[in-house]
Formats: sequence, C-alpha cells, structure tokens
Amino acid sequence: MKLEADTHCHTVASGHAYSTILENAKAAKERGLKLIAITDHGPSLPGGPHIYHFGNLKVLPRVIEGVIILRGVEANILDCDGRLDLPERYLKELDIVLAGFHTFCYPGGTLEENTRAIINAIKNPYVDIIVHPGNPEFQIDIEKFVEAAAKYDVAIEINNSSFTVSRRGSEENCLQIAKKAREVGARIAIGSDAHICFDVGNFEKALKIVEVAGIKEENILNVSYLRLIDYLKDKGRDFSFIKKYQEY
Repeated sequence: MKLEADTHCHTVASGHAYSTILENAKAAKERGLKLIAITDHGPSLPGGPHIYHFGNLKVLPRVIEGVIILRGVEANILDCDGRLDLPERYLKELDIVLAGFHTFCYPGGTLEENTRAIINAIKNPYVDIIVHPGNPEFQIDIEKFVEAAAKYDVAIEINNSSFTVSRRGSEENCLQIAKKAREVGARIAIGSDAHICFDVGNFEKALKIVEVAGIKEENILNVSYLRLIDYLKDKGRDFSFIKKYQEY
C-alpha cells in the first residue's frame, strides 16, 4: 500500500525532535510524499513550543520542496474533560489537529477515566485525529473509543513509532483497535510520528498492523493526499489555497 501523506511529523520546535521543517520537506520529497503535516507538541509538554509558535505558523509556506505543508499541532489531552492545551482561537486557525495522551501532561487514571477523557477529546469539533491510542500506559475501553471515533468522524491513528522507539508494548492494543475500526468502518490515519527527518514517511510497521487487521484502503485517510484534504475540508478547514498547487 502506497501512502501519499504523513499526518504526524515533528521538528526541533518540539524540544525532543531533531530536524527542521525544510529537512522534513526534503525527506518527504525523496520518499515520494505529496503532503506532510507539521504537528509539533502542544505547549504543556516539557520542552514544547510556546503557544505563540502555533499562532505564528501562518508564516510557513504552503508548499516547500514541492510538498504541501499542513500547519498543525499534536495537542495534549489534559484531564477527564478532554481539555486540550491550546485554546479554541488557535485550534480553529490550524489545518489539522491531533490529540492524545502524553506523560507529564495527562495524570493518568482508571480505564473508565481514561476512556472518558479520550471520548471527550473526540467530541471537540477541532480534533481531527486521535494519536497513538494503543499506548499501554493509558488503558482505554477500546470498543467505546472506536465507536465514539466513528460516530463523531474523528480518525484513529496507527502510529509507526509505537512499534519502533516509543510506547513499547502497544502492538496488541493497536491491533485490537484496528480490528474494531474495520468492524465499525472508522477512519484510519497512518502516521510516522517522525522526530527526525529520516523517519518521515516511515510507515512500515504500522502498515503491517493495518494489513493484519484487514482494513481496506478506502478507510485510510492518507492513501490519497486529496482524500485527507477533503476530510479536513468537511470538518471546516479552509483549503482554498490548494487550487494554486494542483500540479503537486
């Protein structure tokens, strides 16, 4: 399966990532990607960028090295109410909003509390993708989570980094999530979660999970960069600029 977009990429702005936006764009071009989302961590993660960073993303060119650049965030879920660490006035100006649990940002809780938190985040109208929900550190009710994602049309990420350098022990949960997503027809986004340019477009392990789960290509957002853009447009994002770059 060939993917045209990477929905989850970090830069030096995240504090624990090691490449620039330009380096990521060049790597994406080399790998044949049409689009990448720059989704640095929200400001509550230690070492993360100040809130002003996200307000100033408007300075980013829409296309770098022939690759379309989405201005985004990997926001942190803060509590059982599903609050995020960026206010609405910032979220609504971004092209894409990812949300997930992270140590030092969300205190953790019981399975029921974690499930309530992640479902409340799903209900946020600005959230597009829930990232690495298979993290064994934050156990959730998989059935309730996937059904809520399908109901509110929020995509579920299968995160490649969860099978390589981060969140060890995620495989079983991710496979269960993927199988449930196939069952209910929930949308899937496959993200590299690259923290260095050499991992941009690296989906190898995540694709194996998707294959084993039997998820069809029509349910994967980033098989086509235009499918991803249409999804985000349907959620209220303005992509009028894309008309200028149809050759990409």
